[in-house]
Amino acid sequence: MSLFEPGLRGRFFAAVLAAGMAAGWILPAAGPAEARAPDGDFADLSEQLLPSVVNISTTQTVKGRSGGALPEGMPQFPPGSPFEEFFKDFFDRQQRGQGGGNRAPRQVSSLGSGFIIDARGYIVTNNHVIAEADEVRVILHDNTELPAKIVGRDPETDMAVLKVESKQPLKPIAWGDSGKLRVGEWVLAIGNPLGLGGTVTAGIVSARGRDIGAGRYDDFIQTDASINKGNSGGPLFNRNGEVIGINTAIFSQSGGSIGIGFAVPSNMARPVVQQLIEFGRTKRGWLGVQIQSVTDEMVEDLGLDKARGALVAKVLPGGPAEKAGIQSGDVIVSLDGKPVASPNALTRAVAETTVGKAVSVEVMRKGKKVTVRATLGELEAAMASAEAAPAKSNDAKPRAARGETALADLGVRVAPLNAETRKRFDIKDDVRGVVIVDVEQDGPAAKRDVRAGDVIVEVAQVEVRSPDEVSEMLKSLRDAKRKIALLQILRNGEPRFVPVPMKS
Repeated sequence: MSLFEPGLRGRFFAAVLAAGMAAGWILPAAGPAEARAPDGDFADLSEQLLPSVVNISTTQTVKGRSGGALPEGMPQFPPGSPFEEFFKDFFDRQQRGQGGGNRAPRQVSSLGSGFIIDARGYIVTNNHVIAEADEVRVILHDNTELPAKIVGRDPETDMAVLKVESKQPLKPIAWGDSGKLRVGEWVLAIGNPLGLGGTVTAGIVSARGRDIGAGRYDDFIQTDASINKGNSGGPLFNRNGEVIGINTAIFSQSGGSIGIGFAVPSNMARPVVQQLIEFGRTKRGWLGVQIQSVTDEMVEDLGLDKARGALVAKVLPGGPAEKAGIQSGDVIVSLDGKPVASPNALTRAVAETTVGKAVSVEVMRKGKKVTVRATLGELEAAMASAEAAPAKSNDAKPRAARGETALADLGVRVAPLNAETRKRFDIKDDVRGVVIVDVEQDGPAAKRDVRAGDVIVEVAQVEVRSPDEVSEMLKSLRDAKRKIALLQILRNGEPRFVPVPMKS
């Protein structure tokens, strides 16, 4: 049942208004100040662009509702929203009155937006618009409806490409350079919000480089142009009529626009779209490292001037990084001549680099600058190989047990890795280091989320193989008046660096 079905819609919005006013959720408009429009208006630009923006309709078969599932037709709200329980009760009453209950599988429809990027019929949209669809249809600006084929999709960047066959000429639009965007610049959004179709809204670039937790490649453009449900996959234009973003998400506690929308930058989307058209999938660059952030507490141990770059926690065997001589504990500060500010920046830069390209990688290694050459592999091929490879084992005999040792500086007790401790903490035979068997409550290590079962592999970038070696390293750090012990630990086989303050 559609939210916009006439009979239900009137009762629904009456309930919204009554409940919202009573609870103080809906308040009278305060008349906010509006940004002044630039000279002229967007009429000519909108007229030029509207024929290139399409509505996307999908259908999907879903199982009938039972138990605590959301009532049919109920709008979705963020978890914990005060509207959620109210509307669940409201829609439940409506369905009970209509004989609702457990229902047979049914067809449901959803709407989104897209835009034409090639006269041959290629259309760009968001992956989440078409991800679970059984059927996809594209509605052109003149209301011509065409069946669409999914050419390829990429959940990592939430991008998808469709293909339609049209008897009439299609008008593609050009990509712009999102790297040239400036905060405060005017932008235009066109899409299909709430099924209304052909809707134009304007705003400014509010921020760039936003990480909203959507995935490893987050680099969103933030805009205050009105974006609502149904705008997903639609274009964000600059004043030259070029696509500089793909509207993808909004931040809202109500489900509607509050002036905080996010778009995938064109410079990220464009190569993904090209790969989907050419290969039907993505082919991203791969360096073969696991990385983490550099914190202020790590700076001294890593020999840096400030917290920057991407710290290599692990070099994957057989990968481009290992072949190039990159080591665990290196801090990657530049890739192919461009500075690397953070792990996310490195991830994006590597992914956007052509597979097979040889790049220079500049690292800081124990305070010294080292430059190596690495030929990038393909991420997708590496992931497929890792999933198919059987787990390897090592039959090396464990070392003799020496008993537990308390490390007061860190607030932990450690023990050598032997048959007993490996079995107790489920540690593989090929792991080398010292296992933490107990962590002092509220001690320095506990405050950094160090846990029993973690294996200390390095202290201050020096390998350790026994509790005595750890004790000796901590003593040398104290003698050097160091306040932080930089530990490399393994947890469930995954490495990471942890800076632990030492007790004074």
